[in-house]
Amino acid sequence: MSAPAMDLPLHTGPFGPAFDGGVEAQLAVDIETGAILDANAAAARLLGHERPRLKTMQVFDLLPGQASALVVFTQAVLDRGAYWTRSLAPRHAEGTPLRVECGGALVNTPRGRRLLLTLCDLEARARRDIDAEADTFMREGIAQWQRAERFFRDIERENRLLLGAVGEGIYGVNAEGKTTFVNPAAEQILGWTAEELIGRDMHAMVHHHHHDGAHYPHEACPIYAAFRDGAVHRVENEVFWHRSGRPVWVEYTSTPLRDRGVLIGAVVVFRDVTQKREANTQLRAALAEVDSLRERLELENAYLQEEIRAESSHRGIIGRSAAIQKVLRQIELVAPTDATVLITGESGTGKELIARAIHEASERHERPLIRVNCAAIPRELFESEFFGHVKGAFTGALRDRIGRFELAHRGTLFLDEVGEIPLELQSKLLRVLQEGQFERVGEERTRSVDVRIIAATNRDLRAEVRAGRFREDLFYRLDVMAVESAPLRERREDIPLLALHFLAAMRKPAREPLQLSAGDMRRLAAYDWPGNVRELQNVIERGMILARNGRLAIDLPAAEPPLSAPTIAAPAPGIETEEERRARLCASIRAALEACGGKVSGPGGAAERLGLKPTTLASRMKTLGLAPPARPRPT
Repeated sequence: MSAPAMDLPLHTGPFGPAFDGGVEAQLAVDIETGAILDANAAAARLLGHERPRLKTMQVFDLLPGQASALVVFTQAVLDRGAYWTRSLAPRHAEGTPLRVECGGALVNTPRGRRLLLTLCDLEARARRDIDAEADTFMREGIAQWQRAERFFRDIERENRLLLGAVGEGIYGVNAEGKTTFVNPAAEQILGWTAEELIGRDMHAMVHHHHHDGAHYPHEACPIYAAFRDGAVHRVENEVFWHRSGRPVWVEYTSTPLRDRGVLIGAVVVFRDVTQKREANTQLRAALAEVDSLRERLELENAYLQEEIRAESSHRGIIGRSAAIQKVLRQIELVAPTDATVLITGESGTGKELIARAIHEASERHERPLIRVNCAAIPRELFESEFFGHVKGAFTGALRDRIGRFELAHRGTLFLDEVGEIPLELQSKLLRVLQEGQFERVGEERTRSVDVRIIAATNRDLRAEVRAGRFREDLFYRLDVMAVESAPLRERREDIPLLALHFLAAMRKPAREPLQLSAGDMRRLAAYDWPGNVRELQNVIERGMILARNGRLAIDLPAAEPPLSAPTIAAPAPGIETEEERRARLCASIRAALEACGGKVSGPGGAAERLGLKPTTLASRMKTLGLAPPARPRPT
């Protein structure tokens, strides 16, 4: 039983408009004869025959040698109503076989049943499939591209947010040194907007000079070096220049950028370290100040230790004589003030003890008493010793040094042997005494000090002023309060006390006690002591070294006249009163002055006649209240 056929409406042609305008090639075939009753335009194009020509042909003409296959196909269509096969290969008008998929179906027409053959060009279908896949790929590719674009846009937005959020300045340059991007932090640090920087030479705008004003050439710029040598350059302590012209201290890293191995530029990350640098500078200054204070304390400690060792044997002023009592009263009067004190007297009379007593009784006693031996300072080192110097100020200045004035700040400065200061250097000393200001050698900074001055000399400074060897203004600056240290021969009653004091201070605990006999005391009291207290101390120390059987060996200089010499007409020193001694000295000095016509010093003068130094004679005359007689004026 055959399958039913389809009913097709026929309007324009025998098989209707769907047949005529169909996309696929179609042929209407008479089942009984195999004649082609009609063909549409698509069939004509596929088979290469005109439509009228096809209507004169049989289907067997299109399938030469395939009659049996066509019969089998037709029978299948008749049995099933529709069938398809790819075993039939119709020939093109030019003779080439066509690859088609042949579909058959029975259709009912007013003229009876017909076989409708549909020929689907497999090659055309393959091309359509490719086009369809391409179209699908394109549609999907556009969507993928749009998704990728959104992805990269999101990344760019996130990167911009990140670049805007970081505190470091970031900018990029291309291989020509032109700025390609700038983040907000860089804008804020440099004072330029991104629009003003992008496309312009970054080095010429913000990196053109060193901090000292020296030109910074392009070829020396580490930022540009990154995209020239391909290395990362890290730099500290350089400046970028703000739009206002002020320097901004920065540290930065310039990292090269590559595209397929080719250097195309660099990205620079930098931070403003101005505040950090200022803080470090302040810290270094503070540490330097700490070092200076530490050095000062070390110097003070070393100095005080030296002074303690030097003066441990006689810290106090020993004696009961009128001269000593006068000095003690003067100390009590002047110590509470800040007045400058000038101590005069022969060498070895204890001028430094008087200075120390004044300092210890003053309000400055908690600060050190700094001693300067002016006679021991070389001319070329005078300024450095007094005022200090900075490193490199002169050959051998390997580090900063604090001067004695600065060391004595808020304390007391003792200028021993002040008369020995060279005349050309006295003006420098006068300035700091008057103004309280000075500069270290090699430094322009002016420093201020609060120092009390105590000066000492064994010279007659008034005579030195008259002779032009000492500045008059400096003398009057020093001679505010004068204290005279009397020589030992003018206070002989203090000799036993001093001798016993030195003996007790120098005695070693492991040795047996030593004693001074009455004869020793008389010998000590009879001696004139040109070296004063210092000489007495040396004699006692030498006597302890030479002691035998618990007795000191008093060894006085050979120039000492024997006690039995006829020149000693006065009573024994042990029973001579002070008034008698002073009267004897006054008479002797007056006689010498009268003999030489009032001449104190020089050849034939009173000092030469008495065998004394002029300064010693002047000191004694001042102590005794004697004035040289007026010398007759020449007529």
